[in-house]
Amino acid sequence: MTQSISQQNPMARVMGLRDFRLLFAGATTSLLGDQFSLIATPWLVLQLTHDPMALGTVLALQGIPRALFMLIGGAITDRFSPRKVMLSASIIRFFLTAMMALVVITGTVQIWMIYLFSLAFGIVAGFAIPAENSIVPQLVAEEDLQAGNSIIMGITQLAGFVGPTIAGVLIGNFAGSNTGIFLAFFIDAITFIVSAITLALIHTAKTSTPETREETVWAAILNGIKYLVNDRALRLVFIVLMSINFFLLGPLLVGIPVLASERLAEGAIAYGLLLSAFAGGNLAGILGAGALPRPTTGTMKLILVVFVVAFGLGVASLGFVINTWVDFASMAILGLANGYVSILMFTWMQIQTPKDMLGRMMSLITFSSTGLVPISQALAGLVSKWDLTNMFAIAGGIVVVFGLVLSAHPDLQLLGASIAGTPVEAE
Repeated sequence: MTQSISQQNPMARVMGLRDFRLLFAGATTSLLGDQFSLIATPWLVLQLTHDPMALGTVLALQGIPRALFMLIGGAITDRFSPRKVMLSASIIRFFLTAMMALVVITGTVQIWMIYLFSLAFGIVAGFAIPAENSIVPQLVAEEDLQAGNSIIMGITQLAGFVGPTIAGVLIGNFAGSNTGIFLAFFIDAITFIVSAITLALIHTAKTSTPETREETVWAAILNGIKYLVNDRALRLVFIVLMSINFFLLGPLLVGIPVLASERLAEGAIAYGLLLSAFAGGNLAGILGAGALPRPTTGTMKLILVVFVVAFGLGVASLGFVINTWVDFASMAILGLANGYVSILMFTWMQIQTPKDMLGRMMSLITFSSTGLVPISQALAGLVSKWDLTNMFAIAGGIVVVFGLVLSAHPDLQLLGASIAGTPVEAE
């Protein structure tokens, strides 16, 4: 008898689950709405102040508390549940964006209000992000977790493609007035209502233990850190992700616009093409990972090492290539590899981590990735001012050496065994 599509395709199996469909609908709507606020907020700041420093302050007021509260958010997620934290965050975000829409349409908006809005939004995001990264394992079977993560991360990337363009057109059609900005905040507020409704309808099992519910927030955070340090496989992944983000994100974020401006004939067009190439490759890698089976032990070890070395070589090559389309192809390949391996690593961490500690582990991983980016960007800026070619070469070379060292690391075997389906116990 021929198997049904849902039996053959893990992504179809996942979409066949009622609760996952609800999560998908709410997340898609909310993520698209977020793009409207992301465009409207800086545009409103510049209209009010014409001051780039004010815009930098707004972005900092969102980013700093988001990072500072992320560890607390992970502990709270484990105590209550990802669904409850996400539901609360959606309700709070609705009121915040609705108030912004109100002050914009009434003409009473002032810069201090945007500062408060950004601060509050950043704090809420610190709680929401660990919860959002922890809910999929509660809704899908372990064998379909890779597909579930692929779908959710895929729509995140897709919203980032589509949303800003729609928001920009909306705001641009009302140039000379705040109507477009009001509509952007209003639409975002409505999407949070949709998200809250879908989350309220989802059913998830209770994963917190009596110990988790009784320990203080600070004790919960410390216990999460201890678990990460004592689990050799998790510790290795943590170091790999932190190192890759530190040595490569800054050079890419700083170096690509400088490369396009100073060396590529197409200038700003080249900058947009390179960013689109990486984003498009990333989306393809994410969706490809969801459709493909989980790698075997030996294959996964090889994939990880090859990925790290190839990523380093790819970034190093950017300093020597002055052809836009060659760089475009390189960025697309880097994005493809990044998306594919990100899903594998993310899924593995969710499988390896006990469900009552998943929020804390996701917050630690995210914190390690985002917390070092500003330092990486600052260092990349200093080195690129000295020599752009050497900046790419040094960053890429360090990562290549790191990948070669990783290939001989004894804990790599533990990582492969975990991904193959045999969880590794903590020490």
